[in-house]
Amino acid sequence: MKLNELRDNEGARYKSKRLGRGIGSGKGKTSGKGVKGQKAREGVSLNGFEGGQLPIYRRLPKRGFVNIFRKEYAPLNLGALDKAIEAGRLPAGEPIDEARLREAGLVRTGAKLAGVRLLGHGEIKRAVTITVSGASAAAIAAVQAAGGTVTVLNAPAEAPAEA
Repeated sequence: MKLNELRDNEGARYKSKRLGRGIGSGKGKTSGKGVKGQKAREGVSLNGFEGGQLPIYRRLPKRGFVNIFRKEYAPLNLGALDKAIEAGRLPAGEPIDEARLREAGLVRTGAKLAGVRLLGHGEIKRAVTITVSGASAAAIAAVQAAGGTVTVLNAPAEAPAEA
């Protein structure tokens, strides 16, 4: 067997049917589309169209609320952070920020993401200094218990105490 003798198995690749090439081809005139007009054209956009009847997405009531100003954060769990430090992907003694986390491949990147949020799933065994856009109370407590510090960039404003 030589490289220039390699072939696909018989019947592994089908020849594409030539459409619209006369009545004798079996796919002439309408090319197997059956109709003229919108449905015979490329890029038909009939999703949700019910023939003039009011579509279901308009018949059913709308519920809920979508906050267009909602910020979405890339999640980072303490367990994943600890594993990355153990594996040597992050320096143990140096301060860790969001750019370092992205370089290490710990958080996903995206234009819509407002930063990184540290979450308390898993445990951290060493003291780390980390700066992130958000952090849960459990994550902050766990890092502080291990002797580290968490700096939150977008910390929510404290509500004034009522007198």
